[in-house]
Amino acid sequence: MKENVLKSFVRDTYKNTSAIPYIITGQVFMFVLIHIFELLSFDEVIAIDLFQWTYQHLSLPTSFNTFIQQPWSLITHPFIYKGIFNILFDCLWLYWIGNIFLNFLNNRQLLTVFLGGLLIGGLLYIGMSSFPYFSSQAKYWNTTTFGLAALVSSVIILVPNLEVNMFIFGNIKLKTIAIVYLVLQFVFLALEIPAAAVIYVIISFFGLCFIWQLQKGNDWSRMFKKSMRPKHLRVVQGKSIHDAINSNRKHPSDLPNQELIDQILDKISVSGYESLNSLEKEILFKASKQDE
Repeated sequence: MKENVLKSFVRDTYKNTSAIPYIITGQVFMFVLIHIFELLSFDEVIAIDLFQWTYQHLSLPTSFNTFIQQPWSLITHPFIYKGIFNILFDCLWLYWIGNIFLNFLNNRQLLTVFLGGLLIGGLLYIGMSSFPYFSSQAKYWNTTTFGLAALVSSVIILVPNLEVNMFIFGNIKLKTIAIVYLVLQFVFLALEIPAAAVIYVIISFFGLCFIWQLQKGNDWSRMFKKSMRPKHLRVVQGKSIHDAINSNRKHPSDLPNQELIDQILDKISVSGYESLNSLEKEILFKASKQDE
């Protein structure tokens, strides 16, 4: 009997632990919901303008006084979109860049970069919008713009030599695409909301710093990690990565300890991901999935 298409789609979409499908689902759900509210308000089915009420109470306000009355907006504002092209554009970038990120790092690190960009950017936006110079042009803020800024900027350092086929343009390095994206977004924001443009630069730098620190062995996402270390860890020194991995694995599915994973990450920071052999890539992949 042929499997139901919808059931198969749901299973394949949500079968892994990646947060990306859940974030996109939330964005699409809220987009549909608030536009249903807009339709009901337009047809005068309901007495109040439920669309405008929802938009204002779930979007990020421009003052601390209003924010105190709706603190949940710091969490809900990335899910609010008015235009279909805006949500389509952002969802495609999140899906594409997010999955490239997850090919090299884990879900916890993705969420640290993406949500960190959203939360830090949101708080900065409220603060900067209170300044007289920016207040006149400030407006309710939503979308995942700040989170995408951190995520897109992070891949510039993470995989600087990764090439992407751009059809008629041929192969282009991902860092070139990322830089063009960031510059264009900055220009658009500068013309419309100067405060957001300034914050956009700050959050982009946050994404760069996350990877810089990771390459130095400082993983900022570890503060959100539950302790899962084995009771007995043996520090491996004076061995190659290949020998150390094999000496610490009793079974092919066993994971190496953190020292070995750090050695692989150090090798990436020096020579790039392409320098890893198949065994090292396998270990890093398994570690990233188990570490989520």
